[in-house]
Amino acid sequence: MPQAFISTDRIRSLFTDAMSQMYRTEVPQYGTLIELVADVNAGCLESNPDLRERLARAGELERIDVERHGAIRLGTAEELFTIRRLFAVMGMQAVGYYDLSVAGVPVHSTCFRPIDEAALNINPFRVFTSLLRLELIEDESLRREAEAILAKRRIYTPRAIALIERHEQNGGLTEAEATEFVAEALETFRWHGEATVSAETYKRLHDAHRLIADVVSFKGPHINHLTPRTLDIDAVQAGMPERGITPKAVIEGPPRRQCDILLRQTSFKALEEAIVFSGDEGAVQGTHTARFGEIEQRGVALTAKGRALYDRLLASVRGEVQVGAGGAKAGAYDQELAERFNALPDSWDELRSQDLAFFRYSATPAGIAAAIAGTLPRDPEALLAKGYLAFAPIVYEDFLPVSAAGIFQSNLGTDQQQNYATRSNRDAFETALGATVQDELALYAERQAASLDAAMKALGLADLRLRTVA
Repeated sequence: MPQAFISTDRIRSLFTDAMSQMYRTEVPQYGTLIELVADVNAGCLESNPDLRERLARAGELERIDVERHGAIRLGTAEELFTIRRLFAVMGMQAVGYYDLSVAGVPVHSTCFRPIDEAALNINPFRVFTSLLRLELIEDESLRREAEAILAKRRIYTPRAIALIERHEQNGGLTEAEATEFVAEALETFRWHGEATVSAETYKRLHDAHRLIADVVSFKGPHINHLTPRTLDIDAVQAGMPERGITPKAVIEGPPRRQCDILLRQTSFKALEEAIVFSGDEGAVQGTHTARFGEIEQRGVALTAKGRALYDRLLASVRGEVQVGAGGAKAGAYDQELAERFNALPDSWDELRSQDLAFFRYSATPAGIAAAIAGTLPRDPEALLAKGYLAFAPIVYEDFLPVSAAGIFQSNLGTDQQQNYATRSNRDAFETALGATVQDELALYAERQAASLDAAMKALGLADLRLRTVA
């Protein structure tokens, strides 16, 4: 009898566990970070029963402890094309296009993640995946040298490729094949302490941009951080020094709020790690700085209208208040950020009624009882007011380019602030990817609409339409 295939959700969970164990071994501070986040999350759930209830009702409570995101940086179109196929084995698709070149980081990126709500609640593992933009290297000879170096490397094992092909041809993998696939795929993300270039070449790449040196100089794209999700990032930020971890100066993203929106991120400084350079005169000892620890707190996904307001408010602060050498202190930045964001409503009712955020709708037991009794009002807003129809925030599953660039820059050095201007090239990215990236706003809108349709059907009001975001 042929063996049954296991789900992509199961493969994704196997890979997440293996990746976490590997990174904990490679970067011991990651283990300390996981312990800190677990302690903070437990305290939050204990002290905030309403939060616990809301997470449980939405089916999100179980995902908190397993939730991770990682980040990798690829060097060639071929590498990006294959990583799409590799992540497809785990049920992950490319969502969103991010141009980080406008913030002085010579990459453009996407997020590989599951898109189905059930899959997200099982394991929302996501990987922020960047492709180096060699055309942004001004030194033509250095650009050609980097291209030649990258063209020679093979970041996937032959067996990993074979198992990807088997998944594509057969429509799945057995448990034994999946276990083997995880072990083989992990090799792509593993740290290698031996550079593939000489110390002199590394220096020239490093001088062009530290990230260029990180991508070009090694056998593979080594995972550069693995991020747990916290329910209180401010508590984690304050708690890191107590555990021997130095956090970055400010938390990226929106300020602390009653109703969390989008994504807040912080990190600890990248590690200085010993490496060995190759060369005609033999091995040369050196160091490289790239891998770091990161923590995130996720809030509600904003609509296009809400996101435009968020972007405008954030830009107004960042344009006037600079943190770092010669700039304001973190406290001044945080205070100004909080004051500016008073313009964005901080209540779920207002965020919903003003079409600023996405929500999941559900019929309540009281609503179903009223439907049976034939006493439901026909006014959609009255359904909400009487508690017959409930709504809960849809978690933002994606990333913010300004925040990502801020994390990158804080770990690459504050001297790397060159601006590549607006040179977005989504078409080139999707050509290399071999697919069109999904529109994250459309995905959230679909989830909202589907939940509302199901709720109205449960209430026997399938013909009634609540005004929601398109």
